[in-house]
Amino acid sequence: MKVAIQGIPGSFHHQVALNYFGPSTDIEGFRTFEEVAKAVQRGDVPYGVMAIENSIAGAILPNYDLIDRHGLHIFEEYYLPISHNFMALPGQKIEDISEVKSHPMALLQCKLFFEDYPDIKLIDDIDTATVAKRISEEKIKGLGAIASAKAAEIYGLEILAKDTQTIKNNFTRFILLQKYKPEQTEIPNKASFKITIKNEKGSLAKLLTLLSENDLDLSKIQSIPVIENPWHYAFFIDAQFGDYDKYLEAIDAVNQNGGEVKVFGEYLSRKIV
Repeated sequence: MKVAIQGIPGSFHHQVALNYFGPSTDIEGFRTFEEVAKAVQRGDVPYGVMAIENSIAGAILPNYDLIDRHGLHIFEEYYLPISHNFMALPGQKIEDISEVKSHPMALLQCKLFFEDYPDIKLIDDIDTATVAKRISEEKIKGLGAIASAKAAEIYGLEILAKDTQTIKNNFTRFILLQKYKPEQTEIPNKASFKITIKNEKGSLAKLLTLLSENDLDLSKIQSIPVIENPWHYAFFIDAQFGDYDKYLEAIDAVNQNGGEVKVFGEYLSRKIV
């Protein structure tokens, strides 16, 4: 089993790959999401893991575009609770730390915690686990990282404070990708797709009405202009439904009424209520 992720061991993508595929999984890390998508599209790896939205920060719109451009298929989703931990080389206290580095989103989510430590300077870096690895390899004292507990375990760092994120109920939704359309073993109740429509009066309202009339619950809708076709717009949509046949009727109705539908995946919703 080989899986592509963005990041290195100890990253949240790494956690999802281990949790879903198992501890013996061969995980190949890439620097960017684009490289992950290309690796799956080329067939270098059978599966990819990609973050698609966060309960606080919202959707990662460029990743929807990557799925579209590289013709990938979503076969599953995974919700990971995000726990940010303040760590450093063993034997140090919080008072010994003058700087903390991490991904800017991680630092933002921990901003309230660090208001109690005004002497600590927060510095944006490439990602969470990379900082933890650098501290460990270069034995950097006085520098802290915000990363997962798994990163602290892998790189031998000591956690000085657990769960430093301001909002404790913080989840990131990941999607699991493959090159070919998967065979359905269960009736899905969620789908991700793109709809392209002309920029005409009432076109968006008509689209939403068609979906609503067929009992589709839109959990996400993001719009982008179609660059190669001026005055046309595409909508990346995640929708849940209780009746698979009605979902198919909705997709057919959109196609019959001037829209163009491209389905990225049909799967079971794993949303944590």
